Amino acid sequence: MAIALETQVVTKQYENAGQAIRAVDEVSVNVKAGEFVALIGPSGSGKTTLLALLAGLLRPTGGNIFIDGSPLWQMSDKDRTQFRGEKIGFIFQSSNLVPYLSALENVELMLKLNGRLDKSGREWAKELLDQLGLKDRMGNLPSQMSGGQQQRVAIARALVHEPAVVLADEPTASLDTERAYQVVQTLATLIHAQNRAGIMVTHDLRMTRWVDKVIRMTDGKVAQIIESKGEIEAYSRGSEH
Repeated sequence: MAIALETQVVTKQYENAGQAIRAVDEVSVNVKAGEFVALIGPSGSGKTTLLALLAGLLRPTGGNIFIDGSPLWQMSDKDRTQFRGEKIGFIFQSSNLVPYLSALENVELMLKLNGRLDKSGREWAKELLDQLGLKDRMGNLPSQMSGGQQQRVAIARALVHEPAVVLADEPTASLDTERAYQVVQTLATLIHAQNRAGIMVTHDLRMTRWVDKVIRMTDGKVAQIIESKGEIEAYSRGSEH
């Protein structure tokens, strides 16, 4: 599998009262196309900062980030904005749907922003929502859907423009256990089926049962990378006790 996302000694440093603080400290990781990765660690470990760097929302102090082979932070601001819209899908903690648009219109909005809202694009948006079990909810407003349904719409929105990389920031934070399992399992299935690279930040280690790799961060550094399926399953089971 080709590498879709790569960081090379990436650092994000802040100044606080004259003291340098490294929120992300020389992180070098990669995610292949079709691979779903969980990024875990305690609060303040740097995982959310790293996700923002990967999304192009924060500029690194040092190091390089490559998305689909392109250096994200060697582009102009204009080119990077366009590149992000084409190559990166983002799923927030809350669904962040536009409240006055239907489920289908929320998904189509991403295609419109990318200049791809044509007949085939509309059909693909409908197909995605259908795959996510929302065939009968396409015309519903967010307020007419459950939290789990809204988050599945958000997943469709993040995937509809066929990005190389999908980033999810605590996508189950506002869901109960059953809906959280459904959302993560669905996200994993689509990432594998569509050959995307996916990274999910999560505090709930039970959600790691559906990932291919776990990256654990501590104090801005990568403390551990778990790639064995057996070790990942044991890790997720152990978190329940």
